[in-house]
Parts: sequence; structure tokens; C-alpha cells
Amino acid sequence: MRNYEDLHVWQKAHVLTLAIYKATRCFPNEERFGLTSQIRRSCASIGANLAEGCGLRSDGEMARFVHIAMGSGAELSYYLRLARDLDLPSNASSEHLRSDLNEVMRMLSSLSQKLKPRSEVVQLRAKG
Repeated sequence: MRNYEDLHVWQKAHVLTLAIYKATRCFPNEERFGLTSQIRRSCASIGANLAEGCGLRSDGEMARFVHIAMGSGAELSYYLRLARDLDLPSNASSEHLRSDLNEVMRMLSSLSQKLKPRSEVVQLRAKG
């Protein structure tokens, strides 16, 4: 079991989530249960999945939750694109959020690669 707060990628994802909450405050009220909720949920899911993965015992399980976090990041990327195309946040805010998300996604990909060899070795030992 790891402490998720020690992961740099979790720290970046948490800062991004706080920025997302702040940026979506200015969205129209009619989007509160629509796009605002979806953006916030998908962003918070990145950090939440990292926390859940850290609470498990194996690197293979952790890798699975890193992949789920990556899926949430891809979902968030689309919602930010949609919000931008609907002119909801300011363009500067949107580009900054997208840049921060890209950094988190690169970090998740790197973490996934680091976990992959260990989880494959564990699987091979279990089969052998």
C-alpha cells in the first residue's frame, strides 16, 4: 500500500481538479447538472482512481487504476474541448487547463510504463 499523496501525478491532478472547480463556477446555471458536473466528475476521478489504486496491494492492480485514471483524463479532454467550443470558459483558462491536463496525462502514461514490467513479472511468476 502506498500513500497516494506522495505521487507527483496525484498532486498535479489534485491542483488541476481545484482549478477545474474554480473555472466551472462561471458556467451557466443550466449547465450545473450537465457539462459542469461532467467536467468536475471526470477530473476528480483522475485523483480518486490514483488514490484507490494506491490502497491496493499489487502493482498490477495499481496499473489498472492508472489506466482508469487515463480514461477519465481522456473524457475530461473532450469536455474541455466541448466547453471551449461552446465559449463557456475564457480561452486563456481553457488552454491553461488543457495544458495542465496534458501534463497529467503524460505523467500517468509514464507511471503506467513503470508499473507494467513489474505487473507482468508478477503475472509470469504466478503462471509458472
